[in-house]
Amino acid sequence: MQQWTILKTKEEYNKALERLEEIFDVEPNSELFKEAELLGLLISEYEDVHYPIAIPGPLEAVKLKMVEMGLKNKDLEPYIGSKSYVSSILSGRREITLRIASILHQKLGIPSNVFLRMN
Repeated sequence: MQQWTILKTKEEYNKALERLEEIFDVEPNSELFKEAELLGLLISEYEDVHYPIAIPGPLEAVKLKMVEMGLKNKDLEPYIGSKSYVSSILSGRREITLRIASILHQKLGIPSNVFLRMN
């Protein structure tokens, strides 16, 4: 078994991916399983550094959550106001206020840090 360390190069990353693919379906609690777990962590860490996934902006997060929950614009009216107000927020013509962000956080489960990002 190879001794794995923090992946620092694309070559090391590719080798780790290949090895994980070879041993992916091993029995739990075996030595190969421990190696697979370690590789998973090392690969994840490398990808977090070299291939970060951007957190969506507030408006994108609201739209994504609406799709995920099967909501239409009219479904937000009881929470944040009239049809025209909801439309103006979702079109980007109006800013998402702190009050609206708080409501969307509570009602849709959107993490508050999405609304509090500084760009």
